[in-house]
Amino acid sequence: MQEYIEFFASHPFLTAIWFVLFFAVIYTFFQSKFSAFTRVNPQQLTILVNKEDAVIVDIRGQADFNKGHIAGAMNIAAEQIEGGKNAKLEKFKSRPIIVVCAAGMTASKVANQLAQAEFENVNILDGGMNAWSNANLPVAKG
Repeated sequence: MQEYIEFFASHPFLTAIWFVLFFAVIYTFFQSKFSAFTRVNPQQLTILVNKEDAVIVDIRGQADFNKGHIAGAMNIAAEQIEGGKNAKLEKFKSRPIIVVCAAGMTASKVANQLAQAEFENVNILDGGMNAWSNANLPVAKG
């Protein structure tokens, strides 16, 4: 125990970095466990669509959507899902919803809004369309 105290005293910068990383890992772990949505990979997305009739909501811009999107996805801009309210989505409250963005980063905000609006099963595609494309899965254009 004495060696740890000496190390911490001798290396405050390394100690600070270690504690920041430690708490970042703990924060990420608890955030994922208590999140209102789940992250799915491209294979899980396919299973949800085929077996549970999931709805894919692509929140990217219209131009990016037209360049390539998951077949059957609805293009609704993130701004149009203000507070989880959108007329196009209201009828799908009991079905699984999968939110897709470019890289999986901005989808979490929209997913939280949908979960707060009482959508029962909200998911995001982990890695977004980049993960879908990197898995060499088909995209629809137009």
